[in-house]
Amino acid sequence: MNRRNYLQTLSALFAASALGGCTSVDKQKERAEDKPNTANSVSDGNAFDIPALSKESKNFYLVSDLGRNGYYEQKMIAGLMGNLAEKIDIEFIAAAGDTHHFEGVASIDDPLWMTNYEQIYSHPELMLEWFAINGNHEYRGNTQAVLDYSKKSRRWVMPSRYYSKVVEGGENEKALLVFIDTPPLIDKYRKDTEQYPDAVRQDMNAQLQWIEKTLAASTEKWKIVIGHHPVYADTPKSESERADMRSRLEPLLDKYGVDMYFCGHIHNFQHIQPAGSKVDYLVNTSGSLPRKVKEIEGTKFCSPDAGFTIVSMEDNQLSFYLMNGKGKKLYAYSRTK
Repeated sequence: MNRRNYLQTLSALFAASALGGCTSVDKQKERAEDKPNTANSVSDGNAFDIPALSKESKNFYLVSDLGRNGYYEQKMIAGLMGNLAEKIDIEFIAAAGDTHHFEGVASIDDPLWMTNYEQIYSHPELMLEWFAINGNHEYRGNTQAVLDYSKKSRRWVMPSRYYSKVVEGGENEKALLVFIDTPPLIDKYRKDTEQYPDAVRQDMNAQLQWIEKTLAASTEKWKIVIGHHPVYADTPKSESERADMRSRLEPLLDKYGVDMYFCGHIHNFQHIQPAGSKVDYLVNTSGSLPRKVKEIEGTKFCSPDAGFTIVSMEDNQLSFYLMNGKGKKLYAYSRTK
């Protein structure tokens, strides 16, 4: 029995036992066949869009800025993620930081693991590997506990503060995913030893050297780097955050041909491609409590809606689909190689 059939059977057993924002600057370039279908959402009775993904594609969810104890749309969006995953094949979930607001977690037994994560993302189709990283809010608590939770939860995967994983990037190709630890790359957090005591303890240069070595050795078709903090974004947050990311990380993304950089932190959707850059920068929105946004130089799309991203990889095409909390596909983008 394959994973999908197993999860559908499991879901049936559970059921039996339980009786604004800105718009695209450039016209969206979607595949001709990418016309949304609809299906009934079990959670709220509304229809949701289903991207027309090819049978050969390898897909995953990108989520970030989740932890609100189920409030502010979090539980509803989590239900949508599960219902949509019943219609499309999702291989895993990339969790780009701030799974816990506001003070991180105290230990692997902190009740927030239940109220922010386990009890919210409980749909059988979400019982996948969650590849996680720390965000700035985790750094306000016990960051080691976020790593150690991997020993307690079968689906929470965080082998180190930064790590890489090679996954299928289509039927015949591979993709390199590089998960990085961004708070220690930003001076704002390194200097605030009272609120973020663990940030300055991390060896920033060692991480940057590891990122370069990992990207330089890559032979995979697709290269995606995932961190919590943006390199480019519209936000009222300190400009120094993005300046540090641009000075320390961006040269490596450019030098080694990274296709996309994914992040969170800003609580809205933003797709930005700076002039002269070959990297697509995607800010994933929050899974709860989004914020306003406006265009900046290089903005291709932005939206203040909460939601999540579907990432789809094929042999010659890398795509993402921005989904809001009501199941509407706000924007789709593809690049070929």
